[in-house]
Amino acid sequence: MIEPTDDFLKYQQKLIDAVAPYTVKTGTAAAFVTTKEDPEINEQTIAYVGSFVPDASGKKFNPHVTVGIGTQGYLKKMVDETFEPFTFSPKGASVYHLGNFGTARKELKTWEFQP
Repeated sequence: MIEPTDDFLKYQQKLIDAVAPYTVKTGTAAAFVTTKEDPEINEQTIAYVGSFVPDASGKKFNPHVTVGIGTQGYLKKMVDETFEPFTFSPKGASVYHLGNFGTARKELKTWEFQP
């Protein structure tokens, strides 16, 4: 979990404002990446993306870093453990075209940050 700062939330709002002219209220499956193995986009994915900004941004945002996958039991145990907070900075950022379940399917742009 990441504790969002006021500057973090201001930057998030700038990003939301910048992409607003390119968004639509309700998209279709055509807006997502499909593959031969996963040719359909499920309705939950379309609804999640369509409602993300009002439902999960600003004070409702839950920033986090995903570093792998694990079982539900492992995740619960990890979340229940205490750990010392630490500070980190990103080395870069990327924008992806999404597939089912919000998975990053196609890299669109990457930026490398200088220390």
